[in-house]
This record gives sequence, structure tokens and C-alpha cells, in this order.
Amino acid sequence: MSGSNNTSQRIRVGLMGFGRIGRNFYRLASETPNVEISVISDVGQPEILHYLLQRDTIHGSFQHEARLENNRLLLDDGRSSEMILGVAPGDVPWNSYDVDLVVDATGKYLGKAHMEAHLAAGAKRVIITNLPDEKIDRLVVMGVNDDTISPSDRMISAGSSTTGPVALMLKIMDEKFGVDRAMMTTIHAYTSDQPLADTAGSDFRRSRSAAENIIPNETPTAKWLGAILPQFKGGFDGIALNVPVADGSCVDITYQFKNAEATVEAINEAMFEAAGKMPDIIEVTEDPVVSSDVIGNRHSLVFDSKATMKTKGRLVKTISWYDNGWGHAARLLDIIQAYARFNEKEGAA
Repeated sequence: MSGSNNTSQRIRVGLMGFGRIGRNFYRLASETPNVEISVISDVGQPEILHYLLQRDTIHGSFQHEARLENNRLLLDDGRSSEMILGVAPGDVPWNSYDVDLVVDATGKYLGKAHMEAHLAAGAKRVIITNLPDEKIDRLVVMGVNDDTISPSDRMISAGSSTTGPVALMLKIMDEKFGVDRAMMTTIHAYTSDQPLADTAGSDFRRSRSAAENIIPNETPTAKWLGAILPQFKGGFDGIALNVPVADGSCVDITYQFKNAEATVEAINEAMFEAAGKMPDIIEVTEDPVVSSDVIGNRHSLVFDSKATMKTKGRLVKTISWYDNGWGHAARLLDIIQAYARFNEKEGAA
């Protein structure tokens, strides 16, 4: 399932949070004719938010003309978004804007009570752009478990930029070769909640300068992987290393296969096969790429076929690259399209 399977009806989206993921999502939605972000809720001033949309340090200038008039963002194709002040779930009366679903891209409100506050304010569905704090209706990873989504889902997580490539790699390797257990390290670009200078925070290591250090960090992907792929519950763990790079991340996974027969060539061939089945989600490269090469790449992962390694026994290592902002926003669009198809079927019934 991918973003190419768009519905014919226009999808009206309410967006809370116009930070990096929110703006990436807006940019991608502007290239998707059947998606309209009807209202944008954020704590920032509309003029500054408009400026940040137009001029992005990583992705460059916005390719559309987008005017700001009377706190309304007007796209050159006629679509428009009202920009309003909203701090937390429950602040915005979503039923007043007739939206089909709400995307919470704040990265802050990850509990069930927060999502219920959106629903109580009139949202029909809520999709958070991070992993949740607790079990909710559905945690969706495109290409892994999107075939399990249901019309009854109301509280949904789109996972995270790291969860996508990790779950995809584990699913493919397990189905093809059988995996006993696995460990991962994501070498991740720094994030907006890290300080540029040493600053006292709630976490010792994350109090250090993101611009000057490689910082070990816990990753919730390890906790939630077992919920996505139950066969790995208790058999998977991992860590993140946040590095002084603005964008472009990679995930290094070490697997213990169930048998020693798989070769490097067979592993790479399995990924070429997977990319053929999911061309919008997986890319395989034979080029000697580095992190900046994947900036602006919409795939969940770019598999590095030159980096595949295997010992004489059952130990295997793979490396996959991903744009930790852009690719994740692209999958968010795919998830929205998938749920909109339920609405289209209900309307036709």
C-alpha cells in the first residue's frame, strides 16, 4: 500500500504542530491534490511559521507560492489553511473545521488521554507522528502491518522515522531467512529538542551539545518493535547515537539467523525483491552513499547493498539509510490515504 493509491475524494486534515515534521508533511501534502490541510494549530506566530515554511535550511525553498493573508495560508492552487493558536489537545474545536482527521505532529502529546481530548473536541480520527506512551487502537508501519488497519481505529500512531526501516528490515529478513534475535544501532541526526550548547536538562547525556558530540540515547523503537512484530518480543533491543548531522540517518542491524546458509548475495537479492514489491517504501542502492545523499528521499529506507556483512556462522549485519524527517512524513501521508479509503467505501455504500 502506498501514496500512489490516492482516494478520489478530497481529505480534509487538521494539523496540530507546525515544526519540522509538520512542515515536511505540509510540503508533501501540497504535492498531493486530494489532501487539504484545512487548519494549522501551533504556538508560533503565523508570520514566522510562514517564513519557516518558505525557507527551510535542509530542504531549501518551498516550490509553491504560499501567501499569508489574514492568518490564512493560501496555496497557488486554491487550497488554504487557517492558522490558529493551539497549545495542547482539546484547545481546538475540530468539529468547527469539518476535518476528516487530525494529525498531532507536536511530538509531545503521546498518551491516550491526549488523543481522547482531540476526539472530544470533534476529531473523527487522530494520528500522532511519534510512538505512543501506551497501547492505543493501532500502531501502523507501512509495508509491515498496514493490512491490519480497521475502520474502527480512532487513535493511531504513525510510528517513528526509525521504527519504519527497522520493522521493515526485520520482517523481510525473518520471512526470507528466519531470525532468532537482533540488535540495532541507529546513527541519527540531531533533533530539535537537543541543545546546541551544554544546557542542564532532565537527561544527563542529552544535556550536552548536539553540535559537538555523539550522544547515546534511548530509542522507543526497541520497546514497541515487539508490538509490531510479536515474534521479536524479548528478542530485540537497540540504542540510538545522535550525531552532529542536521539530516540523514542510518540504522545498523545485527541479526542472528536461524541457519548459516544465507549469503551476502542472497540477502541483497531479498532486498531487491522487496523493493520491487514496495517501490514507494524501499529503495536499494549499489552506490557508495553517505548520509547527505538521502536528504529529500521519500522512501522509508534506502538499503545499502555495499554494506551487507556476514560471518562464517549465523551473524549478519545490514545498513539502511533514511531521511528521518522527509521519509516519515511521506509514510504519514500514506497512512492518511489508507484510512480515507474506508471513508470512501462508507460513502459509496
